[in-house]
Amino acid sequence: MVQSLARSKKTERMVDNNKRPVFLNLLQIHMPITAVVSILHRLTGVLMFLSIPLLVKLLSLSASGEEGFAQALELFRHPFSQLLLYLLLWILLHHLLAGIRFLLIDMEIGVARQQARAWPGWC
Repeated sequence: MVQSLARSKKTERMVDNNKRPVFLNLLQIHMPITAVVSILHRLTGVLMFLSIPLLVKLLSLSASGEEGFAQALELFRHPFSQLLLYLLLWILLHHLLAGIRFLLIDMEIGVARQQARAWPGWC
């Protein structure tokens, strides 16, 4: 049996009555915490990747000799640098824990309703 590609009147009415938003603002959509964790996992992965050249440069500076080590140490004593280091540490920990959580989900560990409700803090 060959189906017609032409729309029926009922289908056209359903499409016309459907008031879907044209522009989706992600800040106005209520997303579940798992979606937020997934988005943050991707963002932290990108931020860690982008921070590699900076960290390699700092490692190279500190390993270049006594003077370079003193420069790197002075750079790390600056409050803004310390803030960036704490931010990078948070990014690393978030990415690690979210990655472990996603691996557990892929292995179907903790996805049953009773198991999932036992550890709600890991959502």
